[in-house]
Amino acid sequence: MNTHALSEAPVRSRAVGDLPFHRRFYWLVRREILENRSIYLAPLGVAVLIVIGFGFRLVRVAKLDSQDLRGEQPFTFPALLLMGTTMLVAIFYCVDALYGERRDRSILFWKSLPVSDHETVLAKAAIPILVIPLITFVATFVVQVIMLLLAGARGLDLWSGLSFGQMTWILFYHLLLGHGFWYAPFWGWLLLASAWARRAPFLWATLPLLCVGLLEKIAFNSVHFGYWLGNRLAADPMAGRASPHQEMTMAGITPLGWVQFLTSPGFWFGLMLTAAFLAAAARLRRVRGPN
Repeated sequence: MNTHALSEAPVRSRAVGDLPFHRRFYWLVRREILENRSIYLAPLGVAVLIVIGFGFRLVRVAKLDSQDLRGEQPFTFPALLLMGTTMLVAIFYCVDALYGERRDRSILFWKSLPVSDHETVLAKAAIPILVIPLITFVATFVVQVIMLLLAGARGLDLWSGLSFGQMTWILFYHLLLGHGFWYAPFWGWLLLASAWARRAPFLWATLPLLCVGLLEKIAFNSVHFGYWLGNRLAADPMAGRASPHQEMTMAGITPLGWVQFLTSPGFWFGLMLTAAFLAAAARLRRVRGPN
């Protein structure tokens, strides 16, 4: 038995506990990324397929038959494809984030570290709210740059009628505020279901929402809850004003629209709801043992 290693273990644990919060949080987020490689491998794989497909398309497009490659249209579908892919990754990550560590009993090891349940849950929530949108943005940006370079090598000018810088900033805000913070209540709810479920966490995440909607319809003949969910998923928080999920055109989002979005009651209500879900998930993680 290595007594030297055993004697160093408490010292290392105390050293981790003495780290400032931002350092502990950084290492917790890094651990989540390293343990869940689909967070970056899925968008990487889709990005490679998009570039290959665009390359084959350029081979088939003649120089005089390239009007469908003008403006923002050729860049919109790859961006939407990457967004859809990473949204699925975020859903499956949240559903399994707290359930999986109880299933494989690794929670016994992680609880032995001097890191609180609230810090752990907050780090897991940062993955769909911050990390995945940023990874999606980087992957989309790189794909779009490669598309421009490939088109230039083919002799096609895709810059005509394209404001690439403005389109990039719109994409960044769209992902960070829309897919991240506007969808935060959904990510928080999925993490809560993951912390609660003994079996079938995805069923626990969806069935209560369906039951609430059906109960409201039967009891009051109204669909307010379903309308709220649909509005949240459709990401139109300001009912006709510029929102982070409008079509990604140059006129789709204005600075005034973003101010209205950030100051809207729906945005802050969603953040408060997310905080409540995460606090409940941390509480459940503290009291729940391995499955």
